[in-house]
Amino acid sequence: MRRHFTHATTRPVSGSGPNSADAAATRDWESVRASADIQFAPMPPIKPPATPAWLEWLGKALRAVFGPLAEWLIVAWPWIQRGLVVLAVLLVLFLAWRLLGPLIARWRGRASPDETWTPSREEALALLEDADRLAAQGRFGEAAHLLLLRSVGQIRARRPGTLVPASTAREIASLPQLPQGARTAFAVIAERVERCLFALRDLDAGDWQTARAAYAEFALADLRA
Repeated sequence: MRRHFTHATTRPVSGSGPNSADAAATRDWESVRASADIQFAPMPPIKPPATPAWLEWLGKALRAVFGPLAEWLIVAWPWIQRGLVVLAVLLVLFLAWRLLGPLIARWRGRASPDETWTPSREEALALLEDADRLAAQGRFGEAAHLLLLRSVGQIRARRPGTLVPASTAREIASLPQLPQGARTAFAVIAERVERCLFALRDLDAGDWQTARAAYAEFALADLRA
């Protein structure tokens, strides 16, 4: 028995295969590039606006003025840094002295309770005479203020270092160096003066007589160092 075989011839189909896909992609890309809706060319560089002449002049002037200063600061910075450290240390010491000064003064007052002094009679009478002259003119607030200032001066003269420049009248009135009677009298004077200064009204004759009597008691009281 014989068998007959039929030979089939295969022909390439148009438009198939990788070459055809590449060609289609190329045509699509060229179509996109040819479209006027999309820009592919790079944008021209934007020229920055010209600097105004006045601004250039100002820059040159600032460089002329601060340029040497900046150079000097760069050179001197190590010394400036040391100076800032010294100032910081001094500030800390000042704050410590301001905070611990009253405590040290109280300790010194308790350490030597036997040494006493009183303002001289002549000094007290001279002060009262000056204050009475102001009170006779109706200036009662100024008269009481004079008593307060002279009292502070007497304490500072007899006991240097007891008061600090920023001591308030209330702090002075609580100093342990002063006997209880002197502290009470000083507090009375300070209260009248504060009322005159902060209440913005002058004292009357009764206030002045109270402050005057308090100073007389203060001047005769023993001030313990």
